Amino acid sequence: MRWILIVLVTGLTACSSVPTSFTPTSPLPPQEFLHKLWEQVLAAHVHNGIVDYPGMQGDDRLPAYLAQLDRVDPNAFATRSDRLAFWINAYNVFAVKGILDQYSPASYIGRYRYFIGRDYRVGGAFINLYDLERQVLIKQFQEPLIHFAIVCASTSCPKLQPWTYEPEQLGVQLDQVARQFINDPTRNRFDRTRKVASLSMIFKWFESDFSGAAGSVLAYIIRYINDPELVHDLMQSTYRIEYLDYDWTLNGIPPEEHDHAGTSG
Repeated sequence: MRWILIVLVTGLTACSSVPTSFTPTSPLPPQEFLHKLWEQVLAAHVHNGIVDYPGMQGDDRLPAYLAQLDRVDPNAFATRSDRLAFWINAYNVFAVKGILDQYSPASYIGRYRYFIGRDYRVGGAFINLYDLERQVLIKQFQEPLIHFAIVCASTSCPKLQPWTYEPEQLGVQLDQVARQFINDPTRNRFDRTRKVASLSMIFKWFESDFSGAAGSVLAYIIRYINDPELVHDLMQSTYRIEYLDYDWTLNGIPPEEHDHAGTSG
């Protein structure tokens, strides 16, 4: 999901392209598509954001859900909420699949391979995590809250939830994960004495998304802070922003090693 050095990003268009139309084989009508299998996997193997990757390796519901993603045309969903929930869930399951296939964002070259070098199948087409985030979720939906919902399998990322994103609950769910992330002192801290906001690097990498929605990063964050006294202080005082180091270590129990399954989903 997250930052890749510019030297690794050059030439992205040559590596992958973003599909604009989808032609799934054995198509599944969008009204028959459910995230139930992925929800069952998450409920069984995710606890307080810690992912049991070995448990997921042996769960047949995961490949079954991935197969369903390849049978659906994402453009055929009726509403924006349907499409956005679909793509958030797709991102998260692809991010998990990358880890299970022994890819890792823990190093610079590992981030290139994990986010860009690995393609996944959806609707009969191929897409990588970088393009799914930047060209689909950010560009098409222009919703900064997605940054608290998509999970790049790393400790400093938002927590993977033990449930799926559902169209009819999406607004409440996105508000919930934004508040969880922003109010988590391991990810964001506010020193009222020194007037320093120590923020996740996510707010630096995607500063334009947050500033575009609220005028500034801090103005956006204030919307989701639970402490009313801190909200008042942030509004009345000038805080200096620092950014915390990003921890790329795995957000759970490492999967068992095996040979790479290939580069396509």
